[in-house]
Order: sequence, then C-alpha cells, then structure tokens
Amino acid sequence: MPSNSTNPARGLALAAAIIVASLLAGCSTSKEKLLPHGDSTMMDIWQQNAGDGSGGGAGQAAGRQLLDARQSLRRPLTEADVRAAPAEQTRYTRTARNEVYRQFQRLPNPDLVMYVYPHLAGTDPVPVPGYTTVFPLYQRVQYAMPGERVEDY
Repeated sequence: MPSNSTNPARGLALAAAIIVASLLAGCSTSKEKLLPHGDSTMMDIWQQNAGDGSGGGAGQAAGRQLLDARQSLRRPLTEADVRAAPAEQTRYTRTARNEVYRQFQRLPNPDLVMYVYPHLAGTDPVPVPGYTTVFPLYQRVQYAMPGERVEDY
C-alpha cells in the first residue's frame, strides 16, 4: 500500500499537467486561420497598408507625406551646403573642453576682502601689523547642473 505522503504530490503533478495541456490546446489555432491564402502577394499587402496602393483615404495621404519626406532627404547638396559643412560639423563635435564648459558651468564664487586689525599672536605674544587679505566665499568650486544656469557672469 503506497504511503499518504506521495499521493498529494502525484495529484498536484497530475493537476499541473492537465492545466498546461488545456492552456496549450486553448492557444492553438489552424494555419489557414492564421495565414489565409488569397490572390494578394506580400508586396500587394505592403503597398495597400503603406498607402502606395489604390485604396485611397488616409493611407494615400500618409504615403504622400512619406514620399515628400523622402524627396527632401534626396535633394542634392548645393555649393553653399558644401562650404557650410565644416563649420556646421564643428558645432556638433564633442570635445572635453566644450563638454565641461558648456554643460557644467561654474557658479560664481565672489572674492571677499577682509581687513585684519593689528593684534598679538602666538604663545609668546608677537605683534602682527594690520593687513588686508582676499579669499573666496566658498571653499570649493561649485558647478551648475546642465541647463540650470544659462546667463554668463
């Protein structure tokens, strides 16, 4: 007689197999339903849906916009375009210098001028004459996040 500890596991495995089989059967379909045969070729279907066919309507308007966009991209370069190309390409060339200076601009760090009055300093009080000194307001250089600060200073 089998022990009771193996029967629940066997029943669980059988239930899982039935669920998997029913899911697979529910997802199946016939080839004819999925890929129906007809007189149209793939090129006909493509042209009909891309707007190149004689279907008219929105498909034809989309096809016209597509052709217009392609035509503007296929235009030949003029002499002015050829002359302007190096300067245009230089604007978009990434260098370490323009990356740092353009994206992460330094925030202003004003200098503070301070007058130190005459005083005594040290363990043996030594007289120190008065003097003026300059130091930055912030200890470290601070940078703005890209796009945070646009005006020059």
